[in-house]
Amino acid sequence: MAMSVTDRRTAGLVARCYAGLGPAALRADVLPRLRRLVPAEAVFFAAVDPASLLFTWAAADEPLAGETARFLENEYGRADVNKFAELADADDPVATLGRATRGDLAASPRSREIMAPLGLGDELRVALRHGGSCWGVLCLHREPAAAGFGEQDLAVLRALAPHLAEGLRQAVALGLTGPASEPGAPAPGVLVLDPGPELRSASVEARDWLARLDPAGFPPGGELPYAVCAVAARLDQLEQASPPVARVRDRHGGWWTVRATRLTGPPAPQTAVIVEPAPPAQRSSLLLLAYGLSPAQSRVATLVLRGRSTREITAELCISANTVQEHLTAVFDRLGVRSRRELVALVLADRGGA
Repeated sequence: MAMSVTDRRTAGLVARCYAGLGPAALRADVLPRLRRLVPAEAVFFAAVDPASLLFTWAAADEPLAGETARFLENEYGRADVNKFAELADADDPVATLGRATRGDLAASPRSREIMAPLGLGDELRVALRHGGSCWGVLCLHREPAAAGFGEQDLAVLRALAPHLAEGLRQAVALGLTGPASEPGAPAPGVLVLDPGPELRSASVEARDWLARLDPAGFPPGGELPYAVCAVAARLDQLEQASPPVARVRDRHGGWWTVRATRLTGPPAPQTAVIVEPAPPAQRSSLLLLAYGLSPAQSRVATLVLRGRSTREITAELCISANTVQEHLTAVFDRLGVRSRRELVALVLADRGGA
């Protein structure tokens, strides 16, 4: 039986999710295909750090692109419906604004204060999950005069979400978006932000870091990457807590941590964002998660990366040497390596000092 047009479009989109594309290529290839399946006037597509759910890069159509700061303030600092962090933990990761508000879109501050003035109506949000972790989010918008998103639209996104998450997992965590960096260890850098956030000043090292990022990490027409905007927005809503942190991969394959902290004193409070090469523990935890290891396999692999022997692993985890070897064999198979040395080289390899 011949495939329908919808089935062919769906199959084509799914295939592109497994093509090993970088973030910018994935976005450019997948979103037009998605909009042929679920029409929308504007789309927001972002990768997140699975640990913090902070945006690490994002792409937003007009008129959304100019409202980054307001959307981030709503996402991290306001009570509202269908928050991405809630969808990431929900049984159903797909939701519409129309259903959440029972048709009264103005009941949502996000709709009332941001979307309606932009001429946007119903909104369909999706948390993109793979292997129990959220790797990104997707948001589709329609004009007020258009029909809201229906059950068929939700069904399409429920079916596609795991594949889109897999594409993001490969693009952000496993794939490289450019050639390896030149030798040399990058130094930490500092960005100083005014409310907004607006860039007030930056160290030379921070500007070097900005130049390393994939273009997909920059809001269109903006100066600051989404990861910087996200950690700054999250910090604004925290009273007393650890500084928000996001892990970001640059276009050369290097891993960085981006964290925000408050600066006090005249003339007014400001925010400092520190960017620095991610330590091995942070790189390895994200990569092991990205490879889809089970919790038991990940625990064994983590101890191997710390230099533990089989005897030490058996004592620490209270499992037999045979079980350690079984988990380690599964890890080798999943990561495509043949020995502990190759595992360490793959996960902790220093690419561009990061």
